[in-house]
Amino acid sequence: MRLASAINRFGWGQRDSVVPDASLRDWLSGQLAGPDTAVFRNVEPCSDGLIALREQRRTKMQGDPLVRPVFQAEVATQLDNLIVTEQPFRERLAWFWFNHFTVSLRQGSTRAVIGAYMREAIRPYVTGRFPDMLLAGMRHPAMLMYLDNASSIGPSSPAGRKSHHGLNENLARECLELHTVSPAAGYSQADVTSFAAILTGWGVDMKAAQPGFVFREKAHEPGVKTVMGQAFPEGEEGGMQALHFLGTHPATYQHIATRMVGHFISDTPAPQDVSHIASVLRDSEGDLREASLALADLHGADRAGGKFRSPMDYATAVMRALSMGGEASQPDDPHSAAHLLASAFASLGQPLWTAPLPNGWSDRTADWCAPADMLARTDWAWRMAAHVRTGDPTEIARIALGSALRPQTRTAMHRAGSRQDALALLFSSPEFQRR
Repeated sequence: MRLASAINRFGWGQRDSVVPDASLRDWLSGQLAGPDTAVFRNVEPCSDGLIALREQRRTKMQGDPLVRPVFQAEVATQLDNLIVTEQPFRERLAWFWFNHFTVSLRQGSTRAVIGAYMREAIRPYVTGRFPDMLLAGMRHPAMLMYLDNASSIGPSSPAGRKSHHGLNENLARECLELHTVSPAAGYSQADVTSFAAILTGWGVDMKAAQPGFVFREKAHEPGVKTVMGQAFPEGEEGGMQALHFLGTHPATYQHIATRMVGHFISDTPAPQDVSHIASVLRDSEGDLREASLALADLHGADRAGGKFRSPMDYATAVMRALSMGGEASQPDDPHSAAHLLASAFASLGQPLWTAPLPNGWSDRTADWCAPADMLARTDWAWRMAAHVRTGDPTEIARIALGSALRPQTRTAMHRAGSRQDALALLFSSPEFQRR
């Protein structure tokens, strides 16, 4: 059952008793070998969300009546998939990269398009090349709206001379600091400003029949610009070249390798582990599938308990251990599996798609293990245990944790006064808190 522990680390928690007879690398490879099997019901392209948002704004509707159902459908189908997926490693990679390229509901009217962003700009690229995911993320309306790039106008452009509006550096700054090279690359404020000028004109056309990305030449700052010693031409092509330069920069490979090792292996990534993943990225020209499989080479990758579960990790693992879900959740059903999971994220401190800042949610132990946080998990788990009235708690524990299940937890469950109490003890145990 040792692979069960590794599946917990790299996935979302065991859902059934089937543990493949394979090495960790073979299991990871099998998870990524075929196409994404996720099926998303009753959702539409980003353009449909933008049309709903446009109509609300045009008629000055109150209460989000057109956008709300778009958002609710995304929550229902995406969380349904999270609960029942048979590709938990691919699914974890999708949510990891979404967090790296965070878009949040906290600003930018992103509610209409954030689910589409996950489906369109992140999921298709988790086994592709990092520069391609970077470009898809930077051009998606959700990112452009979240970081206000639509309001960034070149001061010397025709639109800038007419309106006297200037640069908005949000997208450029976060792309450099968080998404690509990181401050370790030593870029300057002048580089941020120049990169922001390169990205002027990248916006969202809300008036088109199918709203989406648009390059507005009249808002673009003219002339050649330089970022980190590299010159880029004016126009949309300059932005494409700049993103490719940043997406393939050695500092970017080092940065995303650090993020990957920190997420999957340890809060304090070992330098040799980071170097190994960075070298795979460099040698493969940013191949994320190869980098993901290389995680199996790292020390301790097949051992249990290396990472503390965030609220999202924890709640998903509980619902998978209880074999909840399986039927399509109705977007407006408060008793559906997807709604219960979304409510758990919120009540445990990690509301869905609502990261406070562009750096996304932390996955470090210290940010999630306060006594009040642990008490909230125990209370929620006890209530969830009441939803499922079948299955032996000891067998559920064995399937969920494999060899990581401690004798102390097994004994405490055996002595529990009720089935519900036994499951609450399982889900409150130290070993269930970690993956």
